Amino acid sequence: MIEVKKNNFFLNEEVNTFLKNIIKNKSLTNGYIFYGAEGLGKKQTALQFIKEIFKQSSPSENIEERITNNNHPDFLIIEPDSLLGTKSSRSFDLETTIKSGSEIIKIAQIRNIKTFLSQQSINSEKKIVLIIDAHLLNEAASNCLLKTLEEPSNGIFILLTSKLNLLLDTIISRCQIVRFRSFSSKQIRSILKEYLDTSKLKINTKLKYEDLINSANGSPNQLLKNIEIWNDFSDEIISKLDSPIRKSSEILEISKSISEKLEIFQQICLVNLIQTIWWRKTKNIGLVKRLENLKYLLKKNIQPRLAWEITLLKISMEDLQD
Repeated sequence: MIEVKKNNFFLNEEVNTFLKNIIKNKSLTNGYIFYGAEGLGKKQTALQFIKEIFKQSSPSENIEERITNNNHPDFLIIEPDSLLGTKSSRSFDLETTIKSGSEIIKIAQIRNIKTFLSQQSINSEKKIVLIIDAHLLNEAASNCLLKTLEEPSNGIFILLTSKLNLLLDTIISRCQIVRFRSFSSKQIRSILKEYLDTSKLKINTKLKYEDLINSANGSPNQLLKNIEIWNDFSDEIISKLDSPIRKSSEILEISKSISEKLEIFQQICLVNLIQTIWWRKTKNIGLVKRLENLKYLLKKNIQPRLAWEITLLKISMEDLQD
């Protein structure tokens, strides 16, 4: 696992300042939507925001630990059903970046919110509900949430989403949007330098800092995942992934190793990194499209090993014909 020197680099300065002013001026509203691409620290920022809200009401309580351990009596977190209990201990407790497409937030979960809010607050002035991936609310759950937002209550809602267009307009209109922007290449480069222990990274002529920066797509989360995945592979496999593979036997071997050792979201992270490296070396747009299709197949969880084999074999044949 990559050693992180500091744990606050996910905090977006612009958003952080905005939220601090809300706390300082005591100008809380009943609903917020934290919107931005995956991996930009929306969940981390929301949890920090929640901690600060609770500290105003009960500064003597052990807020930090209770929120982190999800055992605060006035705090409820809602997540898509099939994500519950599936987070890997190796994932830095970050937002899950890859979904299989089958996750939803059901109406029963939203009804639990009504029960939660109907009870008197114990340690704070208001209860807080955090909804992860709010765009995965099904239709019934969305309508139920809308009614809950419309009713006067002692609750504050924070919805996290990367797909604002999938939320009901009426839900959006009742919330204040907090926009998370992707990190610049300069900021990602700064994270590599200032926050991570790069002495243990397998960064050499085969993997350049620029590859890591470009493959992160402005996401610190993606940066960490790419580094960790790359470091988990043996030097032998890394050397074979340095450029498009030509030998069929090596393609079959690597496809088997990747599909057996990595979870689907990790495989997609690996494709992003390979895509960046191979594009730098070949400038072959067809190759990039092949890898893009591989990501699509992996997201659909369609026989991952076979997807790798077919993609790499096709790239090999096209590469040899050039």
